[in-house]
Amino acid sequence: AVLPTTLNRKPNMADETAKAQVAQPGGDTIFGKIVRKEIPVNLVYEDDLCVAFPDIAPQAPTHILVVPKKPIVQLSQAEDSDAALLGHMLIVAKKCARDAGLTKGYRIVINDGPDGGQSVYHVHIHILGGRILGWPPG
Repeated sequence: AVLPTTLNRKPNMADETAKAQVAQPGGDTIFGKIVRKEIPVNLVYEDDLCVAFPDIAPQAPTHILVVPKKPIVQLSQAEDSDAALLGHMLIVAKKCARDAGLTKGYRIVINDGPDGGQSVYHVHIHILGGRILGWPPG
C-alpha cells in the first residue's frame, strides 16, 4: 500500500503536538522502514544519502519531508561528523522546493524533542509552502 499524500480532513497541529509529547526515541521508525523500502511512498527525490516524499499529514498545501538514510535520532544528538549530511539535506530541500514550484518562498523546519514537536525520532526536514505562512509558528 502506498501512503497517501493528502488527507480528506484539515490538518490539525494539536494532533501533531500530542504525538510529539508521547513519542519516544529509540528503536525503529516509520522513516527507517521507508528508507529500507519496507513501506512504499511516492519519492520525489532519492540519492545515496537521503530521500524526500510528501508528508502524510500535510500542514500546508506543499509539505515534503527530507529524511537521511543514516538514522540520526534528533538534531541535538547529531555529531560533528554529520555536518556534511545535514548540509546536503538543506540543498536537497532547496531542490525539492524548486521542483514543487515553490517560487514565492517556503519554510524549512526541523523539530527537536517533545517541546520542539518531534513525533518521529529520525531527524528530518519539513519543507512547507504553497501559502502564506504566519509568524510566529506554533
